[in-house]
Amino acid sequence: MKNKGLLILLGYVLFTLGITSVVMELVGTHWYFMAWVEQAGRLTAFIIKILMVIIGILLIVFSRTDWERERRESMEDEL
Repeated sequence: MKNKGLLILLGYVLFTLGITSVVMELVGTHWYFMAWVEQAGRLTAFIIKILMVIIGILLIVFSRTDWERERRESMEDEL
C-alpha cells in the first residue's frame, strides 16, 4: 500500500475530531471550523460525528493490515 502513512494520519484526524466533537457537544461548545455540520440539525450532526469516528477507526485498522500475509495464511489454511 503506497499511502499507508497518509491513511493512518487521516484516520487519526477523523477519529480525534469525531471524539472531541462529541465530547465538546456534551459540554456545550463546538469546533468553529465544523460549524457547517451543526447547521444540518443536532441528530444529523451527531450521526456525522459518529461516522467520522467509525471511518477513522476503519482507516487505521485497514491501513495497518498486512494483506499479503493474510492472503498467504488463508491459502495455507485451505491446504
